[in-house]
Amino acid sequence: MAARTGAEYLAGLKDRRSVWVDGEAVRDVTCHGPFKGSLAGMAGYFDWQHVYSDACLIDDGGSGRHVSHLIPRSREDLALRHRGLEQTARYSVGMLGRTPDYLNVTFAGFAGQPSLWRIAGNEQGHENLVAFQREIAERDLSLTHTIVHPIVDKRVPDYEGVNLELALRKVDETADTIVVHGARILATLGPFADEIAVYPAHPVPAEQPEIAISFSVPMDAPGLKVLCRDHYGVTRSAFDAPFSSRFDEQDAFVVFDHVEVPKSRVFCDGNPEVFNGVMRRGWTGNIMQQTVIRALVKLEFAYELASRMADVTGQNKRSEITQMLGELWSYAELTRSALKAAEDGAFDYGDGTWFCDERPFYALRPSIPGWMVRANDILKTVGSHNLLATPAEADFSNAELEPLLRRYLRGAEDASAEERARLFRTAWDFAGSALGGRVELYERFYLASAPRNYSGAHIAAQRSREWNAVPEFWRATDEIMAKYGGGSVDGE
Repeated sequence: MAARTGAEYLAGLKDRRSVWVDGEAVRDVTCHGPFKGSLAGMAGYFDWQHVYSDACLIDDGGSGRHVSHLIPRSREDLALRHRGLEQTARYSVGMLGRTPDYLNVTFAGFAGQPSLWRIAGNEQGHENLVAFQREIAERDLSLTHTIVHPIVDKRVPDYEGVNLELALRKVDETADTIVVHGARILATLGPFADEIAVYPAHPVPAEQPEIAISFSVPMDAPGLKVLCRDHYGVTRSAFDAPFSSRFDEQDAFVVFDHVEVPKSRVFCDGNPEVFNGVMRRGWTGNIMQQTVIRALVKLEFAYELASRMADVTGQNKRSEITQMLGELWSYAELTRSALKAAEDGAFDYGDGTWFCDERPFYALRPSIPGWMVRANDILKTVGSHNLLATPAEADFSNAELEPLLRRYLRGAEDASAEERARLFRTAWDFAGSALGGRVELYERFYLASAPRNYSGAHIAAQRSREWNAVPEFWRATDEIMAKYGGGSVDGE
């Protein structure tokens, strides 16, 4: 099967999945009014890969598949993947954080590392994983994932007491299935996906193998309940709300109520050694290529957006404004430079699979969330009150209002009132709307908190090489001073 179109994607969502929004059971997500714009946005993602097939699709056995399914075997493969992932990110200018290519890249990386998955008697789990990765590519599936247990009481360790009671676990087994029960967060794209995948994130205690599970099931699996947050999509034109009208990817809390998982879809069945080991090698070097490319596209868009806002208000020569614009450009350029360093330093991580050098990514992972928050702050500062004085598209069609808008709300440098309005409406939807607020929170935490990631960066740095510059400096200093003397205050 070749890469799907938007219409084919939407047809695949017509099933009996259990999705809940505002206390209402949504029996057919494709017919639910509030979801209409967001589903159109997701359908557009699938069409986009055909519009830009030269970058997004590769010939894999006679059928075009998205480049994110590629298991990279060389630095050239990573360059090919970069080209396709960048073009994919440009569809939403980076505002969609969990488009299907994210999990495509994840599972391609998993499938390419058998030495991590086949240990401790998990040969069948690895075979299932490889078969599933092939199925994702062949059917062009859209996946969501959920990897975090709900923590009710932070005074209690994650896998003790009330927190352990809620954790997703294996509770039973039949000849052909395992039965899982519990809850997970946070399934972004949950109601709009074909499958939901569960895979390792945080290590689990060796004495609790029942929670060391990894698998995938269709979204309409009996017992699977998807509880959505408020939907931030709006029924407005792309002029009025270019992001909110199409790009709410919808987060969800997921309950597994004695869900039966076919054993052919189980990748780790109660095996803490496998569960705790597969993320320790290669995951960062693999998935962060996709993540950082998306961030780069978004930061560059934010810089251009802020620059155009400065132009249209005649602020592009004011030092306090140009300083902020330069700051925003610097974030994008630092991201681009680190990405290039990571790709240039790519190597074989084992099993013949190539990923990027992880060191630049360890630095970016805790830094980019703060840059994204600052980007929004800059947009609001540059826009100031203008963000609250933006006429809607319909206002320009009103005979009484139209001449007033053209007179009083035009931009500097002969910018039209329509251009000015659309520019500031885009900025508001990017940084200030309900969806903009959701995306900012997503950027802060979707790869864990910055403090945790800075701690991880320190641990990775300590493992990377021997740090001995301080004692070497002392040794060299002592040798020089012993040879030539000196060092006392009075010269004696």
